[in-house]
Amino acid sequence: MQIGTHQLKNKLIVAPMAGVTDRPFRQLCKKMGAGMAVSEMVTSNSLLWGSQKTKRRANHDGEASPISVQIAGADPGMLAAAAQYNVDHGAQIIDINMGCPAKKICNVMAGSALMKNEKLVEKILSSVVSAVNIPVTLKIRTGWDQQNKNALTVAKIAENSGIQVLAVHGRTRACAYRGNAEYDTIAAIKAAVNIPVIANGDISTPEKARQVLEYTQADAIMIGRAAQGRPWIFREIDHYLNNDTYLPPPKVTEIHDVLMQHLYDLYDFYGEYAGVRIARKHIAWYTKGLAGSASFRQKMNQLQTCEEQLAETDSFFTQLSDYDQYLHYIKEENKEEKAIAV
Repeated sequence: MQIGTHQLKNKLIVAPMAGVTDRPFRQLCKKMGAGMAVSEMVTSNSLLWGSQKTKRRANHDGEASPISVQIAGADPGMLAAAAQYNVDHGAQIIDINMGCPAKKICNVMAGSALMKNEKLVEKILSSVVSAVNIPVTLKIRTGWDQQNKNALTVAKIAENSGIQVLAVHGRTRACAYRGNAEYDTIAAIKAAVNIPVIANGDISTPEKARQVLEYTQADAIMIGRAAQGRPWIFREIDHYLNNDTYLPPPKVTEIHDVLMQHLYDLYDFYGEYAGVRIARKHIAWYTKGLAGSASFRQKMNQLQTCEEQLAETDSFFTQLSDYDQYLHYIKEENKEEKAIAV
């Protein structure tokens, strides 16, 4: 798929996730086969641009192209200024957040709450597109709730406003992450617009990736929660789509190596205090389903230094010699996948 002058190497994109898709995670997913990774949302409030959090989110040092930065807010002028701010700090693609269901975002009429005001949507999209000379993309949901689903209308507004790619999470804001993704809606949007459409929601296996692509006719797929602790999902899906065969699941030794490097990258990016605390959730995701992981995670949450965290992680994986334990977990997890409801 092409976005402006950027030709992606495949159809696999890392979904923007607050508190997850920081630079270390984006770099890792790209290394593991993702064609693009969208950043955590960056605020449009210029008063916060000097904060340590915003500076980190605008840090793309060493990151492979294309660099896609998501901005969030509700004021057209502020979002336009935020777009230019991020272009000045290395963004090559600007993504506008109209899909976040979090209450703290929706309560200020940002994220998916914007879909309730189609006139404001048009003003925001036109303002941001006019403000920068790089591609602008948009992420939406299917609507506010089951009684107010207007994704098709918003998609047409986006196309007319100059948005170059549209990502659709197949749920309403009210659904949050519950229930099944609405692939019918994504398929209808793809059929109605002439810009590339990315399908998002419930894609966690190579088979599901192919099913979603074929059913919706989307140009690409976006993967979020399924990549947490499983960044190799991108190479697995890419291999399956291209070869119709499966890659073997990673061995415990590889999971160990990937996690350890991820930890070092987190410490380097955030420093010890924040790095140790942010690393805890990633460690929990990587070790889910492994023998003895529950007690390991409980102990991990009490450690306060990089050295302690690294030593305990290294010890846990060194003792994990039963690879069949992890293979069994993968097989059981895949059994839970359902066919797409059509």
